[in-house]
Formats: sequence, C-alpha cells, structure tokens
Amino acid sequence: MSNFFAVNGDLIIRLIVAMGLGMIIGAERFLVHKEAGIKTHALVSMGAAVFVVVSEALAYKYLGLTGFDPGRIASQIIVGIGFLGAGSIIFQGSRLTGLTTASGLWVTAGIGMAAGFKFYALAVIATVLVLFVLIVVYFIEKPIRRISGDSQEN
Repeated sequence: MSNFFAVNGDLIIRLIVAMGLGMIIGAERFLVHKEAGIKTHALVSMGAAVFVVVSEALAYKYLGLTGFDPGRIASQIIVGIGFLGAGSIIFQGSRLTGLTTASGLWVTAGIGMAAGFKFYALAVIATVLVLFVLIVVYFIEKPIRRISGDSQEN
C-alpha cells in the first residue's frame, strides 16, 4: 500500500489541492445558502484537475503522434463547465439569478486546472481572490444595492 502512495503521490497531491480549494470556495457559497455549495465546488475543481492529469498523461503517452492535441481535453473543461453554469442561471420573475454561482463554478474549474497542472501558487492565489470577490465585494456591493433600490443578492 505504501508503494501505491509512493508511485501516485504527485497525483494525490494535485487532486487533494484542487478538491480542498474547491471546498473552501464552496463553503462560502454554502454559508450564504446557495445551491452550489461545498460538494459541488469540490467536485468541479477536482474533476477539472482529473481531466488535466489525463491530458498530461495522454500528451506523454502519444508524444510525437501527429494530429493529436491533448490540450483539447483541457479546453473542453471550459466548455463543459460553461454548460453546467448555464444550467444554474434562471429567471425568477423579471430577475436573473445564478450568475454568481455559474461564474463561481467556472473559476473553480480553472483553479482545479491550475492544481492539475501543478500551478499550486496560481491555484491558491486565485482561490484567495475568489473569496475576496465573494466576501469582501459583497459588503461593498450591499450598500450600493440599497441606494439603487436593487434588493437582489448573489
């Protein structure tokens, strides 16, 4: 069993970092009672990391094969998450809701991709900035919404 961790330690770290950072963002969303919470953000981030790892492995395995572009896998993560995010955007009366959830899932996938590519500093910095937007900007936006008469909150 220890051989398993020795051989796959790098992959395990990538997935744990992606999952953990996704969970942090999801925790904020959960605390403000949004539908996409801890599990959703963790799975989106970790899933993106898995696809990046697969993309890297395929690039190594088929090195030199003409017409093969493993970067397409990573690019399709963006498309797939866009589809998932679009499903979270809905109209309630005349109000559009779910935009913050959709964009949060999209950036969480990017964080998972960064972790999958071993860009850990980028993943952590992006997570901190996402939390800044979700938490600090909320408090900046709240009085502006009151002044404008817009009671919608993300």
